[in-house]
Amino acid sequence: MSGQQLDVVGIGNAIVDVLSHAEDGFLSRFDLVKGTMKLVSAAEGEAIYRQMGPTVETSGGSAANTIAGVAALGGTAGFIGKVRDDELGRIFRHDIVSLGVEFPTMPAADGESTARCLILVTSDAQRTMQTFLGASSGLTPSDVDDGLVARAKITYLEGYLWDPPQAKQAFLKAAKVAHDADREVALSLSDPFCVERHRAEFRDLVANHIDVLFANEAEITSLYQVKSFDDALQAVRGQCKVAVLTRSEKGAVIFANGEVHVIDAVKVPKIVDTTGAGDLYAAGFLHGYTSGRPMGVCGRMGAACAAEIIGHFGARPESDLKSLICDFK
Repeated sequence: MSGQQLDVVGIGNAIVDVLSHAEDGFLSRFDLVKGTMKLVSAAEGEAIYRQMGPTVETSGGSAANTIAGVAALGGTAGFIGKVRDDELGRIFRHDIVSLGVEFPTMPAADGESTARCLILVTSDAQRTMQTFLGASSGLTPSDVDDGLVARAKITYLEGYLWDPPQAKQAFLKAAKVAHDADREVALSLSDPFCVERHRAEFRDLVANHIDVLFANEAEITSLYQVKSFDDALQAVRGQCKVAVLTRSEKGAVIFANGEVHVIDAVKVPKIVDTTGAGDLYAAGFLHGYTSGRPMGVCGRMGAACAAEIIGHFGARPESDLKSLICDFK
């Protein structure tokens, strides 16, 4: 196992998701902006958690969801992320390892508890997230397993993890290790607020360290401070090798090798919960990309995986993803 080439290694926040249905009034009561992610302290998170209705707990985190999707599709994968040696940390490790994912990162013996994300899902299927980063913020360059990164065709970085200074250094180290091994590096911009916090740094990261960029419409227009999606498409042109830009029900646009590929969204009978839609789009795309599929096919695979995830509660697939893409050539 230790010498096997991997398709994708993800680096991101190791988080246990706590999901619950909520009314719009609940969001207003806590002054929450629908559809966004907000970082909270342990005390703030506890105050919201006490008022939440029945919850479902599952291992999550954006890059971890993507890696779980890659594994479910039959790809080989690894994950680098920090947990504490507590109950939630053990839940996270068990879940991701059970999927066949390599997870060599040692848990923290002290400090903050394992991260958790309170996800409030409203009747319109929007998810509003309050994240206590806890131990996941403690990721340092020493946690980056050089051998694991060098074995992966592509290393996938989660924009959410750009907040802590040590994690930034871990990203830059991983990108260097990957490129020194003639591998590729991907980045997800994660969230419009995340882009606003780090716009200049993200632009530099994309231009100088990233081969494949994942962003939704709000994130890419924020990154380049333009009004329209078309302007954003022009702005990202030439900044990286591949740009995968998702637009919810409008589908996606992929820019690669001077060509633009327009990908239709897959229709879903009923949208239940959009948690993880972007994460699973990335999983489908990366599985296609690392197995040498054409760009259009990679995009269709991403769309199929995203459609599966929004048809049910939670950010991990419930049906056989391999069967969804078995006819894609």
